[in-house]
Amino acid sequence: MKLGTLKSASLDGELVVISKDTKKAVKVPSIAANMREAVENWTKTQPELEKVYISLNKGEEAAAFDVDQKMFHSPLPRTWQWLDGSAFIHHIKLVRMARNAPMPETLETVPLMYQGGSDTFLSPTEDIPQVDFSHGTDFEGEVGVILKDTPLGVKEESALENVALITMINDVSLRGLIPAELKNGFGFMQSKPSSAFAPFAVTPDELGDAWVDGKIELPLHVELNGEFFGKANGKEMFFGFGKLIEHAAKTRNLSAGTIIGSGTISNENPEMGSSCLAEKRMLEKINTGEFSTPFMKVGDSVKMEMFDKDGVSLFGQINQKVKSI
Repeated sequence: MKLGTLKSASLDGELVVISKDTKKAVKVPSIAANMREAVENWTKTQPELEKVYISLNKGEEAAAFDVDQKMFHSPLPRTWQWLDGSAFIHHIKLVRMARNAPMPETLETVPLMYQGGSDTFLSPTEDIPQVDFSHGTDFEGEVGVILKDTPLGVKEESALENVALITMINDVSLRGLIPAELKNGFGFMQSKPSSAFAPFAVTPDELGDAWVDGKIELPLHVELNGEFFGKANGKEMFFGFGKLIEHAAKTRNLSAGTIIGSGTISNENPEMGSSCLAEKRMLEKINTGEFSTPFMKVGDSVKMEMFDKDGVSLFGQINQKVKSI
């Protein structure tokens, strides 16, 4: 099943069901006004939404309308909690090298995770605001899960049962601000502005056999200014989402609507490219001794998309430009 959120006067937008081929959508106000309400009542709403999805794919929904991705906000325009992991070890190694930081002693035993701002997310086509070029605006292509109510202490073995939906993310990062913030020992804040999410969120069954042990074994296609940048595959995710959920729920319940990100998708094979500028810059430094690719400047654009094995866009596109504010 595919769901999305239309932009509306409500801060939470308006829930719609999306056809499998992403061409048609239908509003479902009788089931839930918005995505937040749907996920908070998932036991009741999920089977009702599935019925609409089946009907929509058969062409039986008279109120269906054509999909224009510019009409969509992030699936959850705001939510209770946004927790971003860093589950691709190759990415961790490269970005730590870039800022001359040591590797965590628990690199392969304890997931890295930070709590980001979740009060406002950018829409998938919304401009990325840039206050100052020196802040080092970067994109980070990720995938993430949207949870149902998840109990404190849940274990990896059963944690995936709490996944309601899966989505794709551009976790915007300001690389120039990160080192000073981390040096203070209190984590990210100014260096992690609003992220953007792809327009559609899908249930795990939509991924078919690409959903393996809490990992999405599909490439994330990234373009920078209309040119190929990366196609890293999620199969090299070191910690699956089951482990990330267990980590997040170690000392707290996780409210329905909590989003957990995978961290930047990264592969060791250089032919797969990268999903963020920091990685590409570090590889340039290793290979040539110099950073040659700049961080994003005003007018630069980034596009992200992931396709299922039939070539259908799973989550729709993230397509953003940088603007000055």
